[in-house]
Amino acid sequence: MDLLPGDSATLRKARGAFFTPEPIAEHLAAWAIQDDPNALVMDPTCGDGVFLLAAGRRLRALGQAEDLDSQLFGVDLHAASLGEAERLLAEESLDAHLIASDFFELQTPDVLDAPVPYLDAVIGNPPFIRYQEHTGASRRLSAEAALKQGVRLNGLASSWAASLAHAAGFLKPEGRIAMVLPAELLTVGYAEPIRAWLRSRFERVNLVLFERLQFQGALADVVLLLAEGRGGCDSFSLWHVETAEDLAKIRPYMQLNVTPPESGKWTDILVPKAARGLYREVLARSFSPLNRYGTSELGAVTGANKFFVISESTRKKYKLEESQLVAVSPPGTRHLKSPAFSRAQWNRLLVADEPVWLFRPEANDMSDGRIAYTDYGESISVDQGYKCQIRTPWWRPPAPSTPDLFFTYMSHNYPRLITNTAKVGFLNSMHGVRLHDSAPSIAAVALPYMCLNSVTMLGAEINGRSYGGGILKMEPREAALLPLPSPEVMAKAWEALEPQRRSLDTQLRNGQWTEVAKRVDEAVLGVGAGLSADEIALLLGAARQRRERRLRRAE
Repeated sequence: MDLLPGDSATLRKARGAFFTPEPIAEHLAAWAIQDDPNALVMDPTCGDGVFLLAAGRRLRALGQAEDLDSQLFGVDLHAASLGEAERLLAEESLDAHLIASDFFELQTPDVLDAPVPYLDAVIGNPPFIRYQEHTGASRRLSAEAALKQGVRLNGLASSWAASLAHAAGFLKPEGRIAMVLPAELLTVGYAEPIRAWLRSRFERVNLVLFERLQFQGALADVVLLLAEGRGGCDSFSLWHVETAEDLAKIRPYMQLNVTPPESGKWTDILVPKAARGLYREVLARSFSPLNRYGTSELGAVTGANKFFVISESTRKKYKLEESQLVAVSPPGTRHLKSPAFSRAQWNRLLVADEPVWLFRPEANDMSDGRIAYTDYGESISVDQGYKCQIRTPWWRPPAPSTPDLFFTYMSHNYPRLITNTAKVGFLNSMHGVRLHDSAPSIAAVALPYMCLNSVTMLGAEINGRSYGGGILKMEPREAALLPLPSPEVMAKAWEALEPQRRSLDTQLRNGQWTEVAKRVDEAVLGVGAGLSADEIALLLGAARQRRERRLRRAE
């Protein structure tokens, strides 16, 4: 479908509008309408009408072809999209009652003279507008609409969450809702109120997950939500398909019943049933979250790393003293190939002229070197950057922390902990971990090895977020929940692993991390947690499956 005149991909992205593939719209419409030719149906954010078309075709196939404008309702704030929806419906001799309105301003049927009656079904793909753009009156209206349905959203919630809650207010008691939602439904903290509400609001909930990304131009993963009835439920039905074209092949025997946790993310329901039960059991018995050992913290934000993080040759060129600089781990994590980052490794990077110094003179520094370097920065407009403009002087970035461990929060294969034996500062290309005073004495050196077991790697897939390119990302709050062997298990495992440190380090430097992971599994899950070889293989397979699925979606 082509863009409308005056519209653009950028404008569509700004309002969270993405074309829904027809097979998805048709599947959701068919499920929501079922075999009822008199079903009243609404798409609350109808855009160009792909769901209205699918619903109209379904109703016509059931023998209902006339007076659809009293049965089919479409709402959208974008007038041009409504016009296109009307045109496309007319091309197929279909009709709908189209309403130009912000959906959050549309009164639910319990209000006198509401424009839409109670419905049998609500279908659609609500806009996915992040909280940074979802502001002002629209955010206030959305929060009020969600609260009316018993959902109190926090300030980080994206627009889809309120749209889903408000849509349920239009349903008859046994009504059905079928929507395309971002997979953040399962994975982010701000969706916690929605997850709890789904369990308490609907009698039956079905989730459909795709093995491959389905929306052109969108990096976000999606899930199909199909919910009906009222009164609450304990378990959900889960379906896995490769692409939208496979929706037509779904059969009852493909259904998997899952029970999501009472609170927190639902991503562990994506783990195969047998492995999921074992994973939860091992977590409860033998693992502790990272925040049991230490506090996750953000790296220093300079606002212009290419200017503020300099090499030894640049230091000498401007005659800067080491007292005007702070030793840091270079931006990025490619240089962190071992379980520890030593001062010797830092010195080798310095000799190789890598950026290992953070420019951070005192605020009253009037030396020739400082003035010459900041003059250079002003000549290339570094001082005009946002972070530089909001601090005085602009050329003095925040002091970097010196954590006990580094944490690679963005990764392809797995997140890693690296002991900061170099005692250098770090930037926002990774997180830091400062160990609690109560942490075991071996924690700083042992944890980088401990995190290479299958339970921790599976936990990273469950707690982290998958982004375009197959990247796994963990924010500090998510990193804090990364499961690591409990102190008791770590102590037993370290007795087995410490004598192997040299060979393990060599394998890691050579990129043989899967071989290291096998040896760590034997020590942590076998010796430490007492699992059998078959149980370890089950958890390894689940971790590998989740990682391969994430990487495959990047293709």
